[in-house]
This record gives sequence, structure tokens and C-alpha cells, in this order.
Amino acid sequence: MSDDMVMTTGEREAVLAIALLAAMADGSKSDAERERVKATLDGLAPSELDLAGVYERALTKRTTAAREASALRTPAVRRAAYEMAVAVCDADDTTSRDEGTFLDELARALEIPAADAGAIRRAAENAASADVRTPAALPVPVTPVPAASAPGADPVRREVDSTIMTHAVLCGALELLPQGLASAAIIPIQMKMVYSIGSKYGYSLDRGHITDFLATVGVGATSQIVEGYARKIVGGFLERAAKSMLGGSVGGWVGSLAPGALGVGMSFATTYALGRVAAQYYAGGRTFGAIDLRGLFGRELTTAKQAYASHLPQIREQASKLNPATVLSSLGVA
Repeated sequence: MSDDMVMTTGEREAVLAIALLAAMADGSKSDAERERVKATLDGLAPSELDLAGVYERALTKRTTAAREASALRTPAVRRAAYEMAVAVCDADDTTSRDEGTFLDELARALEIPAADAGAIRRAAENAASADVRTPAALPVPVTPVPAASAPGADPVRREVDSTIMTHAVLCGALELLPQGLASAAIIPIQMKMVYSIGSKYGYSLDRGHITDFLATVGVGATSQIVEGYARKIVGGFLERAAKSMLGGSVGGWVGSLAPGALGVGMSFATTYALGRVAAQYYAGGRTFGAIDLRGLFGRELTTAKQAYASHLPQIREQASKLNPATVLSSLGVA
């Protein structure tokens, strides 16, 4: 394990604080989104980290990005923190002026070379503006994942069920990659999935409609990205990632992970539940109201969490085929 990728407890708290500061950098996050971010931290497994204290100092601005950056010792950890901040800022849209200012100041505090910071920013911008109409292209084909459909289901329903499961497995697999910006690809992939489902039921959707749909369902883009990173931090992500950083694939590393590690289960479950809600919404003529959609998403999320363990082998298999050195560019985020 590379020593420069091992974080102390203080460094983990500092990286998480930077993620939270990034989430609030534009000053326009809704109360609902802030509550989702807080619920994310409250729902994490107990650890030695003072999660409540980290949230409070970030929310009340009793800290700054520069102060938190000063706690990070190595270039590798500082770069990981910057990638995380960029992904969080771009989670719900391209970077706003306030977010851009925050990221510029953070890059200087973290001593990220301007060329590197610019490349990271462009990668995240590409993800945020990805064309929802085109499928995600991978260095290897996405393994189609069959899904159980109701007896007598029509061909469209069977195709939609397979689409949902395939995307859910892919998003779970992306969480197993060591590169920080891999998580930034999850939201665009979910949006592509919703577009695909809508089109199968005769609807031509645009990015704005899909963004509104995700927000109505309760899938907060920012909180989802923060959750993925927070779980990695609490679980010691960088230490595990160091084992495969220099390799061409992550097959051996993926096989050593315990079920539920690194938020893989949540990415799988959220994507699956979102797909199931989208399928029912568009198949039913878009007649559901906001309350109905949120309730349906909650029920489907519970079902998806229960189904996660049985699909973990498929998630690992997909992740073992993804090359960390090329997957981001193949997904259009690098």
C-alpha cells in the first residue's frame, strides 16, 4: 500500500468537510437538499470520525477550504479531495460562478497545478453536460443483465426491466473504481437510463425534464454524490484504492470487498429504484403526482436494497471488466 494514500482520522474529516463546503458553495441549495446531505451523514455506519462536528463546522462556516486543505499531507490525498469537490459542485449542473470561485481557491490551497485543476474541471463539466440521448460507451460492452419480469410481460416491459438492471449494476460497479471522478459518471448514467425508458414508452425527453423528474422523485444529485464519497471516506476508500491504483483492472481488489462496501449497494439500489419509478411513470402516461412518485421511490428503494446482495456477483463481474485508466474518458467524463 502506498503511504501517500493512507489518511489519518483528521485527514478524513478534512476531506469530508471539503466535500460539504463544496456542496454549499453556490449558496442556492434548497432546504430539502441540505436535509438530504445531513441525512446522508446521519445514516452512515458508526466510525471514529466526528461526522456531526464536521457537518456543523461546514454548515456554520466555522471553517474554510484553506483551513481544511492544510490538514492534508500528500499530493495524492490533496488531488483526491479536489476531484471530490469538483464532482460535488458539478453534480446538479455545470459549475456556477460561486462554485468556480470556491474551486479556484481550493486548488490554490491544495497546491493543485493549474493544468491539472483545469483538466479535472473539464472532465466534470463534460459529465454534467453529457447528452442524455446517447448511451454510455465503455471500453468493454456493458454486460446486459437479465431481470425478472412479470409472467406474460410484453417485450417492451422485458426490455425496460433489463435496461434498469443493467444500469443499476453498472452504477454499482463504478463505485468500485478507485478514481474519484468515476462517481461523477453515476448521475449522467442515471439520466441516460431515464431517457431510454421514456423513449421506449413513446416520450422524447430533454435534459431539463429528466433533471426535474429526478428532483421530484427525491434523488438529489448533490446529496447522492456526497453520500458516495462520504461512504468511501468512512470506509477507508483511499487505502483500499491504493491497492489497485497502478494496475490495469480492479478485478482482484473488487473480489476482496465485503457486501455493502463503499456505497456500492446504495448506488445500485438508487439507480434500480429510479428506473422502476420511471418505468411506471412513463408506462402510465405520466399521471403520477409528486407525492405518489416519492412514495413509490421509497418502496422501490427498499426492494432494491433487499435485492442488492443477490446481484453483487454481477456488480463485481462488471467492475472487473472496467479499466480504471480509460473508463472515465470512455464515459465522457475525462
